[in-house]
Amino acid sequence: MPIVSISLNQDILSEIDNLKKSLGFSGRSEAIRAGIRNFVSEEKQKTELSGKVHAILLVVHSDKFDHIVSGIKHNFEDLITTHLHSKIEGDKCMELFVINGEAERVSTITKDFQTNKKMDTVKLVTI
Repeated sequence: MPIVSISLNQDILSEIDNLKKSLGFSGRSEAIRAGIRNFVSEEKQKTELSGKVHAILLVVHSDKFDHIVSGIKHNFEDLITTHLHSKIEGDKCMELFVINGEAERVSTITKDFQTNKKMDTVKLVTI
């Protein structure tokens, strides 16, 4: 099996250790492989979207990055039917977008948030 070397900060490593214990993984590598399989599966599902899509997009970020969220949001106002912003803990904010539109545009807004390193969590759920 090929070996891939990655660098992780201490916070992520602690989270992986917690998941390892709580989910019963035998080691960090097993936990990381499960995360990668989940990521690949989710991305594959998104690439298979077609036609008109109804979805919910969840974004979690630090409140100091509200301006980034606003910038992306303004580029996709034609998709967004509802937008909720909520302070969830400390400086963390949660954005919930109900979106309705062509699969290609839904994929694009999702990728715009996912590829922005300032976002903590980005999840797309199709309905």
